[in-house]
Amino acid sequence: MSYTKLDIYNISFDLFIETHRLSFKLPKYELYELGSQLRRSSDSVVTNIAEGYGRKIYKGEFIRFLIYSQGSCDETVSHFSKLGILYPELSLEFFQKVEQYKLLGGKINNFIKYVQLNWRT
Repeated sequence: MSYTKLDIYNISFDLFIETHRLSFKLPKYELYELGSQLRRSSDSVVTNIAEGYGRKIYKGEFIRFLIYSQGSCDETVSHFSKLGILYPELSLEFFQKVEQYKLLGGKINNFIKYVQLNWRT
């Protein structure tokens, strides 16, 4: 099996692409401030899933990277929440992403629990 078969990877990958594109709707002066932080945290969600899967032979390492992914997911929610308040003209799109990232965070949390209980190395 490959990490590309994991639902959390595919969801986070799609959300990263959407988030990356959406961040370029921000004013120019924000592209390298909160916009950059948003892109990096969103990328970190998906990247940590892939990297952790590459270390899956070590259950603890796999779980650690899934926890990093979940933390980056929470960070992305925080950035979107701030941007939604700062840029009300984009708030609907931002708050929709907040909800999608919260759902993803729950899925990552459930997968962490699954790995803790069922993963054999």
